Order: sequence, then structure tokens, then C-alpha cells
Amino acid sequence: MKKVYVTRPIMEAGINLLKEHFDVTVQNEERDLTDEEFLTAITGYDGVLTMLTNKVNENTFKAAPSVKVFANYAVGFNNIDVDMASEYGVAITNTPNALTMATAELAWALLFATSRHIVASDKFTREGQFDGWDPMGFLGQPISGKKLGIIGAGRIGSAFARMAKGFNMEIHYNSPSRKRDFEKETGAIYEDLYEMLPKVDFLAIHCPYNLSTHHLLGERELSLMKPNAILVNTARGAIIDEAALYNALKQNLIYGAGLDVYENEPLIYPGLTELNNVVTCSHIGSGTYTSREDMAILAAQSLVDILIYNKIPENCLNKEVF
Repeated sequence: MKKVYVTRPIMEAGINLLKEHFDVTVQNEERDLTDEEFLTAITGYDGVLTMLTNKVNENTFKAAPSVKVFANYAVGFNNIDVDMASEYGVAITNTPNALTMATAELAWALLFATSRHIVASDKFTREGQFDGWDPMGFLGQPISGKKLGIIGAGRIGSAFARMAKGFNMEIHYNSPSRKRDFEKETGAIYEDLYEMLPKVDFLAIHCPYNLSTHHLLGERELSLMKPNAILVNTARGAIIDEAALYNALKQNLIYGAGLDVYENEPLIYPGLTELNNVVTCSHIGSGTYTSREDMAILAAQSLVDILIYNKIPENCLNKEVF
């Protein structure tokens, strides 16, 4: 029987599917393996179900030549050198679609929480400071009818934009190329990034992280935004220069930010969490029961398809290895 290693506990439905076909080992500690532990742990296995925190690169392929597929429990795969995997004949899969709605919904939750001071008001109330309605208390930014900018018009960006229609928002977007179907469905206007930034009241990041999007938003870009603008990021932290974001928020160059991801996770730029105009979450974009179960099943099925049936799953990122 072929062997599969799972680097963190996942939803039981995925584990059960794997156990129907493989000898399965799950690293049951609620922590990430160090790079050295990871390389040692996966030696001798046929497939590995990885987390987005596991680095998969040439060192990995050399240390564990028996592994024929890495199934990444995430839609993003910046933790994996896919090109190098192809050179070594190793298949890489991810979990698109399974977390689309959950992540889009969280982006909206962050947008609302930041624009209406939900976290600060909750803390104020819990601490017993609420003594009656205040006509000037926790005034925030309105959402309906405002201009929304979206960076990235893929699955999550599209879902986010469809939700914006319910608030009668004017949608602007930027992506490497125009998306005609996206424009037709949402009425979105395609613009150059530097043309879009000064216009929008809200900016949501939904693009993948790669070399071209590293620090896509830095000091220059943030300085172009409106002083009442709110930035939301549920994609990858390093798309924003976190030091520049901290300075922009501290100096009130923008109104606020809602963040679920960080440049050097789990580390966060010093002082960022102390600012009262930022709402922070702990990378929970896909964190619904349904989404995480769907991710577990999709990742597990990828391993079954490749290792048992020699079938190329649709979510394989390097089909050329077959």
C-alpha cells in the first residue's frame, strides 16, 4: 500500500478518503514543522499533503525522491517551486474553488469591520464604557454607492465583486489583462493601477503572490489613495510593503486597513497591531467548516487520482509532468 503524509491535522472527511487508499500518517501536533523536521518526516512517502507554510523546493525533492505528488492545502502556492517540481517530475496540486466564497466573505467582513469600527466599539462596550447613544460616537465610512477597487479578477475577486453589486458600488479593477466576462457580469471598469488608486474609496486585494506582485502596494501607491480610503487584504501579505502600510496608517494617509495576511507570517510589522485604524485577523480567509472540508476532500482526491488512478486532476498546477 502506498504511503501518504499529512503535515497538519485537517478535516476528518479528507483523512478518511486518504485512509481508503493509503497508509496515512498525520502529524498531529498543532504547529508547523520546521524545515528540517519537514524534510525528515516526508522521507519514504509517495505523496504529501502540505500546508501553505511548508516550503517545497529543490531541497525537498532531493531529500524525498520517493514523493511523486505534493497536494497543497491552499489555493495559493507561493510556498512551492512549481517549475523545479516539474524538472523533478513531481506533480503539484492546490485547492481552487473550495475556498472562493469563504475568502470573499471574509474580505467583506474586514471591510465592514474597518469602515464601521466594529472591533473598537465591541471592546468599548465590553469594557463597560457604553453609557448610552452618542451622536458623535464611532463615526465611520459609508459603503453603499461608493467606489470599490479590486486588484485581481480571478475566482475570489469575481465573487467579491458580485457581492458588491448588492451595495450599488461602482467597481473598478486591475489585473494583468482585461476580463471581458468579469466586466459584463459586474459592470466593472478596467484601469491601470495608478489610474485606479486615487479614485476608489475601498481597495480589496485578490491577486496571487508572485515576483510581479511582491510589494505591489508600497509607499508610492499608498500615497495615491484617498485619505478616507480603506484597504483590505485577504490574499498574501507580501503584496503590500508592510512598513509602508504601517507608516500610511500611523500618519492617517489612508483611513484604515483590514488584514488577514502579513508579509512575514506569523510575524507582524512592529506596532501595526497597536494602531486603532487597523483590524487584524489570523489568516482565516478559508476558515469555514464547509470550505475547510471541501479543501480537505479536494486535496485528498488529488492524491488518490494521481497515485492510484494515474489520472491528471483539473487542479494540477504542472500537468506537463504526466
